[in-house]
Amino acid sequence: MKIPVALCSVLVSILCAQSACAAPVSSQMKTILVLGDSLSGGFGLKPSEAYPALLANKLRAAGLNFQVTNASQTGGTTEGGLERLPGHLKRKIDIFILELGINDAFRGVPMDQIQNNLQQIIDKVKARNPNVHVLIAGMQLPNFAADDYVSAFGKIFAELAAKNGGALVPYLLEDVAGDPSLNLPDGIHPNADGQKILAKNVWRVLEPIACKTAAEPSSHVR
Repeated sequence: MKIPVALCSVLVSILCAQSACAAPVSSQMKTILVLGDSLSGGFGLKPSEAYPALLANKLRAAGLNFQVTNASQTGGTTEGGLERLPGHLKRKIDIFILELGINDAFRGVPMDQIQNNLQQIIDKVKARNPNVHVLIAGMQLPNFAADDYVSAFGKIFAELAAKNGGALVPYLLEDVAGDPSLNLPDGIHPNADGQKILAKNVWRVLEPIACKTAAEPSSHVR
């Protein structure tokens, strides 16, 4: 019996969608910790509308067994992240998503201090979870002025990712920042539609890491 070409294409598409990960996937649940500020916390929205919850849905749809913990806080800073982190280090972390720094920059915190705090956060996570995969969400300051501070801030995330062998989302708010239709009335925080785009921005980088992590043997917290 001949199968129409169009039907074959549909079947291939479905099979590919169900087999996003080439390597065998372990049935053991893996964990993702998101440490961020109001952008990751979904300010003004339901928790289910924030991008970490949307990532959990994407992981589930891909057949990947992950628990996503969103440890983000409105107004979160790098110093605050350091203070909050210990309570989240008691459990194993397989993938660590770090999204902090923009509130520091809005307050004019010295760039060296921001970078040092972020590095300390990464170091503490790695000390307890040597095999953790680090994903850094990059941010940019609005171009109020093309000064050295604005330029330096935009570079620290790529530098941290390179230094720590981590993955980088170049700009978390790509295709969202500055678009009134994708942000709340404050013009700063993404609305539900904007959060969906944030999830896509992160998923492009996270998906291959999640596939690799899902196939790895489980590790334990030190």
